[in-house]
Amino acid sequence: MRREGRVCRTGARSWSEALGDKMDELAELAALAVLAGCTGGEVNTRFEDYFIEKLNNNHWIRDSFGIDMESIVLSSNEENQLGAGKRAGVPHRHHHFARRGYRQRVYVERTKPLEQYTTEELYVRFRFGRADIEYLVNLLRPKLQHRTQRSHGLSVEEQILIALRFYACGTFYQVVGDYMGVVKSAVCDVVRDVSIALASLANEFVSFPKDNQIAQAKRSFFLLGNMPNTIGAIDCTHVHIQAPRENEWEFINRKGRHSINVQLVCDADLIITNCIVKWPGSVHDARILRGSALYRNLQTNRPDGIILGDSAYPLLPWLMTPFLTANTPAQARFNTAHCRARCAIERLNGVLKRRFACLNYLRAEPQKACNITLACIVLNNIATKRNVPLCADNDAPEPLGDPNQPPAFCQNEQTGRATRDAIVRHYF
Repeated sequence: MRREGRVCRTGARSWSEALGDKMDELAELAALAVLAGCTGGEVNTRFEDYFIEKLNNNHWIRDSFGIDMESIVLSSNEENQLGAGKRAGVPHRHHHFARRGYRQRVYVERTKPLEQYTTEELYVRFRFGRADIEYLVNLLRPKLQHRTQRSHGLSVEEQILIALRFYACGTFYQVVGDYMGVVKSAVCDVVRDVSIALASLANEFVSFPKDNQIAQAKRSFFLLGNMPNTIGAIDCTHVHIQAPRENEWEFINRKGRHSINVQLVCDADLIITNCIVKWPGSVHDARILRGSALYRNLQTNRPDGIILGDSAYPLLPWLMTPFLTANTPAQARFNTAHCRARCAIERLNGVLKRRFACLNYLRAEPQKACNITLACIVLNNIATKRNVPLCADNDAPEPLGDPNQPPAFCQNEQTGRATRDAIVRHYF
């Protein structure tokens, strides 16, 4: 049974019959409606004005389709929200046309630790006090300052605090971000940028004693362990990392864990005077020394003093190791003094990892882990020179030695043995 055709308001049997020669005008109106809804800004407004004008001037189309001009009028408040504003002689219109929607950005309120915490609380959470943090901000401002504040960019102070919080606790980026009021990706970027900025200052804050500093270093070591003519102590420490994607086997150390083997030289005040942060954990301590610029410089230009090392290092004229077996009381006294003075580097390794807990395990690739480690070394020297105290919960007694030291180096250097025998003969 054929359905009866729908009768329009004009009484015609079909819309095409009712419109007749009005089809072109209706098509123009439809195109204007589409353009008014798909465009934006001033172009959108012009199409809408033309569309309203066409409807006002064509009462036949309004009557045929039952368009009520009053229904498309908006209140002034709704018009202001849409951003059109009032225009003289043009009524406020209801926008039937779908506009492209933009989600409004919501900025989470960030924490302000310098205003919330006391100096003692800042020591616990960031390992530095208010004055020390301000010093770091001024020091790194040229390297970290953004040119603009677009998208509420992080200030230098906020970047420093985020990085210090990560160095101090070594937890996941998400946890640090929740604590500081930023997203995880921002924490990752900030830790990378701040670490690179601090690592670039290594030559400024990590330097071997010069002529005017050697006498003070000798005096400090003699007061520490009655060891004469000593200007430094050397040792390596392992910074554990997650298994890297490339050459994973090279980073497995003697304990079966992935790590970076870091060589450090310090004075009696636990200030780092030389460091090498690049070798994988499988490399022996003596091999790192042999490939260092320190070794080449001291072999060429003999220093006015000696450096103390454990049995993993070679015996050299400027590098003293203990007797493997003390055959005389003098040799035993030398080993005792050597151990007391060399404990400075053991204490440094403990203090460094207690102050910056991230060095106990880094979830990072080797290159980024090296940058973070070097940044912590620079921060440790800054903290030591500025007398920044360790927190009570991180000030536990430091170990005096590593129970699992690397295998002893074959001590066959005759010149080094002669120097050590002369020290025993004259001082012990």
